Amino acid sequence: MQAVYRIIDAVAPSKASIFITGKSGTGKDVCAQAIHQHGSRAKEPFIALNCAAIPHHLMESEIFGHVKGAFTGATSDRKGAASLADGGTLFLDEIAEMDLDLQTKLLRFVQTGKFQKVGGSKEEAVDIRFICATNKDPQEALDAGTFREDLYYRLHVVPIHLPALNEHSDDILAIAKQFLLTYADEENKSFKHFSNEVKAVLMNYAWPGNVRQLQNVIRNIVVLNEDETVKISHLPPPLNAELNGLSNTSFENASLNISDNTLYNNADIRPLAQVEREVIEHAIAICGDNIPKAAAILEVSPSTIYRKKQTWEQD
Repeated sequence: MQAVYRIIDAVAPSKASIFITGKSGTGKDVCAQAIHQHGSRAKEPFIALNCAAIPHHLMESEIFGHVKGAFTGATSDRKGAASLADGGTLFLDEIAEMDLDLQTKLLRFVQTGKFQKVGGSKEEAVDIRFICATNKDPQEALDAGTFREDLYYRLHVVPIHLPALNEHSDDILAIAKQFLLTYADEENKSFKHFSNEVKAVLMNYAWPGNVRQLQNVIRNIVVLNEDETVKISHLPPPLNAELNGLSNTSFENASLNISDNTLYNNADIRPLAQVEREVIEHAIAICGDNIPKAAAILEVSPSTIYRKKQTWEQD
């Protein structure tokens, strides 16, 4: 994610077109807004269109607008996203879903900055920064002939790929904590923390819906419950099903009381580093070699454990 942030910082001030890829829920729209807000057009409009959510026969009108009488139901002139975004940014989400005929018109618009409303004859010129996104593999769409190659390369100036949440799992607890505090404030609730058991579940879950799913889960917890600490009983489906996968793990044992005689003996004090290594290795074993889960229970970052294991292996 640090690489993504560096690209956003670098491209935000430019006029270059941006092409964002990533699975649904990874935050492509958030990335597009961040680029807009950190650039010279921040005070100008940010207009977003989801090409998959708008019926194909209405998409041209949504982008370019229409004049009165252009088609049945066009009772007055209407501005499209192109006019509304003048001076700012036009974000076309799921662009690979756009009809080929409309892709041809969009290509000309991207090249010239000029367009005509549906049913109109007057050409209009605007100044727009283009950001596009898709949750599909663009190369597959090109190979299938559903995405024009010339349009793709016109828009694909600076690519940004957003990784799935399970590809940067070290961030899960930090993101969840931010959502927790934000929604607790919005809903006037007292939530501030996650229990160790909940942390383990959050780290163990695969998050197929990515950050959007995590966001919805935390909002659900805050809206439906009241406490200072999120507990296992607060977890909604499907996360509460994760408890079955963790049932063989004793959370009480995982708390790893270092006063246990197997780790600490008053009569034979050992170096702290040695005790720490035994605690960490014991936690990893209890969690079935799942380091992120062990890190959550130990309340440290997974990267800390990975770094220590690397050091131990070099000894």
